[in-house]
Amino acid sequence: MQDFRVKTFLTVCRTLNYTRAAEELALTQPAVSQHITYLEREYGAKLFTYHRKKLELTPAGRVLRDGLATMAHDDLLLHERIGEVAHGATVKLRIGMTLTAGEYVVARPLARCLAARPDIQVTVRSGGTQRLLELLDAGTIDCAFVEGLFDKARYASRPFSSERLVPICAAEHRFPRTPRTLEDLLGERLILREEGSGSRNVLVHALAQRNLSPASFADHFVVESLDIIKIFVQADLGISFVYEAAVQREVQEGTLRVIPLSDAGIFHDISFIYLRDSIYEQDMEDLFEALKV
Repeated sequence: MQDFRVKTFLTVCRTLNYTRAAEELALTQPAVSQHITYLEREYGAKLFTYHRKKLELTPAGRVLRDGLATMAHDDLLLHERIGEVAHGATVKLRIGMTLTAGEYVVARPLARCLAARPDIQVTVRSGGTQRLLELLDAGTIDCAFVEGLFDKARYASRPFSSERLVPICAAEHRFPRTPRTLEDLLGERLILREEGSGSRNVLVHALAQRNLSPASFADHFVVESLDIIKIFVQADLGISFVYEAAVQREVQEGTLRVIPLSDAGIFHDISFIYLRDSIYEQDMEDLFEALKV
């Protein structure tokens, strides 16, 4: 059974704001402060500190957050599993997927798995990598498939597939001169995903390794939808970098083309992640293996 002070602590961890946490929990701010003070006495360590007027977790606070987040998720799942056993209910599974991972990599194997397991009742949540990490920490989802960067020390993870991020342009796009390196594309307008998107983080990281950034391009658009990005590129409004699996159909139909470069081999894993040290780790591993068949 989850202690109410643990719920307060995890809410403050997520919001990093005592007032907002109090509003979410329907408590007074002094009550929230009392709960945190109790836990600091209990564990003998300062859990939060202020840096430049912003609330931050201390190293001890981060350790406690990681441990209690897993325990809180397991407690919620335990309640559900006991209900399933007691009342013969279906098994509930809450999965998060980034858009690229969900639509182009995981959806089909997940559909095959669910067809073979009619006892599973699944809920699928979509969002950027950062948003899914927040949902995982909050216990709103049980596991996630992400293509973005994450703290591998904090989450248990398995690589599900390795995908290639490729530059694309309209089929009829004409370059001033044939591009051969990534730097040859800097005169183009770049169309990229929003902050928090996994594919954007991968691209920004790859650019930074070459001392570049999205601002290095002549211009750039920010678009939250992959489908809209593809439409914009088809309309020759700019170039973009997307996972190859996401544009196979358009390339085959001749509405988009991959720009062949000699040095733009950006590969990144689609990762299956869940909270580390969960008592349901074997269940998560069984799901992973079922999807990999």
